[in-house]
Amino acid sequence: MKKTISIAALLFLAATAATAQVKDPVSNALREVLPGRQKNTVAAVEAMPADKFNFKPTPDQMTFGHLVVHMIESNNGLCSKAADVPTPKVEEFKETDSKDKLVAGLKASFDFCSQALAKMDDSKLGETTEAMGMKLSRARIALGVASSMADHYAETAMYLRLNGITPPTAKK
Repeated sequence: MKKTISIAALLFLAATAATAQVKDPVSNALREVLPGRQKNTVAAVEAMPADKFNFKPTPDQMTFGHLVVHMIESNNGLCSKAADVPTPKVEEFKETDSKDKLVAGLKASFDFCSQALAKMDDSKLGETTEAMGMKLSRARIALGVASSMADHYAETAMYLRLNGITPPTAKK
């Protein structure tokens, strides 16, 4: 005798599977957003001409080169703290470094984030650690990873637009 499953039973099984608990939802979410953030941010930095790395929108704002250095340091520091892995030993970058050197440093910082987040799980998110001069939970730092990467891309896009360059995500 052939057994059949009703449509209602199939829908129930599908709904149950869709609402099942996901292991490490925060860590997985960071791992999921990282490739897009990396692709767009690196492309934006590569799109800026080398002679514009000293550009700053107003006297009180940082240069584009300084922004890239800040992104390198943020990626290395925040991903290290969120994932509870050692910060990589890298040479110090300066805003006056060449475009090629800064792009390479940015790519390396995203590669480090990818490696660090691959080791991350949600079991340590309740722990506190020193970051940005404060005691913060690893959960707060993980949120900082996601938000700072989005913010950094938005900043690079603004710098590009102010120089008449279309940001990568605005291109067709």
